[in-house]
Amino acid sequence: MPGPLLHDINPIALPLPFWPHGIHWYGIMYLLGFGVAWWLGARRVRAGRLPGVNVDAYGDLLFYGMLGVVFGGRIGYVLFYAFSDFLANPWFLFKINEGGMSFHGGLLGVMIAVAWWSWRRKLHVFDTLDFIAPLVPPGLGFGRLGNFIGGELYGKPTDGSWGVIFPHSDLGPYTGQAMDKLRELHASGALDAYARHPSQLYQAFLEGLVMFALLYFFSRQPRPRYAVSGLFALLYGLFRFAVEFVRVPDAQIGYLAFDWLTMGQLLSLPLIALGLGLLWLSHTSPTLQPVRE
Repeated sequence: MPGPLLHDINPIALPLPFWPHGIHWYGIMYLLGFGVAWWLGARRVRAGRLPGVNVDAYGDLLFYGMLGVVFGGRIGYVLFYAFSDFLANPWFLFKINEGGMSFHGGLLGVMIAVAWWSWRRKLHVFDTLDFIAPLVPPGLGFGRLGNFIGGELYGKPTDGSWGVIFPHSDLGPYTGQAMDKLRELHASGALDAYARHPSQLYQAFLEGLVMFALLYFFSRQPRPRYAVSGLFALLYGLFRFAVEFVRVPDAQIGYLAFDWLTMGQLLSLPLIALGLGLLWLSHTSPTLQPVRE
């Protein structure tokens, strides 16, 4: 049986002579997520799934949503996970090249953008949220693949053959070794004891593929207002809460309580409650019917 995999992926997809950071795979994953959201959403707009909205108007919605993801994700990360760094150096908020994005912050940013766009279009905000909810999971999945490629947000140690050895994790006496040396040590089996759960791939599967399949097929038929958004919130909250058990908590925060509760789990509890509440509310809510123009 093959042993654990050594993570040996360059996070820079395209080096550029005029830009020291190059084009990272993580950025490409963001573009893929928005591209899929555009393609799927445009198809549904043409099918009349958001009455009174054409493809151009949907393009505006997607643009505002992109801004909500970027600004909300960064501000959320700073507030939830690195507030002390921000207090020590307020410019830390703008150091996006150093990493740090929060899903929960990005979700709040998107909700604000959607609320503003919906108000301008005189649409119920949850009709819009129900429309875009099935379009979000592909972006989540691509984002988690970007985390894996970057070798960040890895999981706890595992002795399973599917484990991955991340060079930036704690490798005991081998920490800080050059990649060539790590390849030799990996070939000899010396690094097997430092394999970790590829929690990024678990999340890509659950938050990306599984959530997309369930939400997309659930929403193929018109559903009562709040139902699709409620299912999205519930699924994400449950999946994120579960994967956090095998994911290493942020070093600057650690566990919040009980030697297992993480910030990710704490932030997911309101989403689970919100999802259940929206699903309950949907039973007495109207159903938006498609209108082809």
